[in-house]
Amino acid sequence: MSTLQISLAIVGGLVLAGVVAYNAWVTRRSAPRTARGLPEAEAAPQPDAGDTEPVGAVDPVMGDDPVDGGERIEPVLRDEPFQAVSVREDIRPAPAVAVTLSHVVTTPEKKPGLDALIDVIAPLQLDGPVSGDAVIAALPGTRRVGSKPFAVEGLVDDGGEWEAPRLGQRYKALQVGVQLANRAGALNDIEFSEFVMKAQGFADTIGAMPDFPDMRGEVARARELDAFASGHDAQLGLTLRARRAAWSPGYVSQNAARFGFVAGVLPGRMVLPGSVVGQAPILSLSFDPQAAMAEDPEQSALREVSLSLEVTHVPRSEQPYVKLRQAASALAEAMDGVITDDAGQLLGSDTMDRIGADLEALYDALDSHDLSAGSPQARRLFS
Repeated sequence: MSTLQISLAIVGGLVLAGVVAYNAWVTRRSAPRTARGLPEAEAAPQPDAGDTEPVGAVDPVMGDDPVDGGERIEPVLRDEPFQAVSVREDIRPAPAVAVTLSHVVTTPEKKPGLDALIDVIAPLQLDGPVSGDAVIAALPGTRRVGSKPFAVEGLVDDGGEWEAPRLGQRYKALQVGVQLANRAGALNDIEFSEFVMKAQGFADTIGAMPDFPDMRGEVARARELDAFASGHDAQLGLTLRARRAAWSPGYVSQNAARFGFVAGVLPGRMVLPGSVVGQAPILSLSFDPQAAMAEDPEQSALREVSLSLEVTHVPRSEQPYVKLRQAASALAEAMDGVITDDAGQLLGSDTMDRIGADLEALYDALDSHDLSAGSPQARRLFS
């Protein structure tokens, strides 16, 4: 073999080795980032007993799951009512933010039952005290009137508080009610008539006499409340997109846990718990549930995750919008991502500031109608 042939063979071997190395580098770079061991100080916090995500904002009196969903709407500060639009706000990645989204769990406030502000209430006249056992036995099979929750409450014989019927308790008065409006719309004539029939059947069973309010007035009140709710319902969301390498579900979960998020009850969902046990989550983080349920999740590639805020369900005191921006910036920095809207467009901090100002106006409007964000009445109305 000549010197030229040997040289060509060496050059060919080097070129082949270079191609193999390049292909390995490209493959490794395109593989999704996976979870890695973190220093003890950065280990994901373990959720407390009260950090579990509620399966739904279920009212203890109404007893039924609310309708889930509703259009995402962006609050805009104008003279006319807030307009319903699809929203996915975002900001350019900010410098690294030291965020500690820890929370202090406190005892939840007692949730009220029927409220004249958002319910039609019909008192029942009794001949004498009635037992909770008899009331429960007479309850209708369903606690819905059309798309609205139906409820029965009793006034405790010894204590004077209204509550949902309990075994072993005695009640000196009863009342029935149906919600005026929710995200399914306002109470209509047909639903009101169904409410009357259901309430009358219950009253006949326990030997009581119902006193129903005027249907015309209550239906008109329902429409007015629904109009206000439709103009002030707000759900904010933004999208985190990977700059280069995709993320595995474990990688996303690991980074989110560092900033206070805990696993939700559904695959591909994490939540930032509120400071009160039983309160709706402050924020939700979600990604493809099929990737989370894959046989080998670490081989699943995620190019984006979503952060969302149910504005009307979280008290203003929790500063949810501030935490939304902080969490988005911190996660984008940690995972080498960018924050965009649905169309993939970056939104500047000035736009985010304007949205924050509009939210303050929305909070004020809710407060002025005694439907403060995060209150039990607001959670029931906007569900």
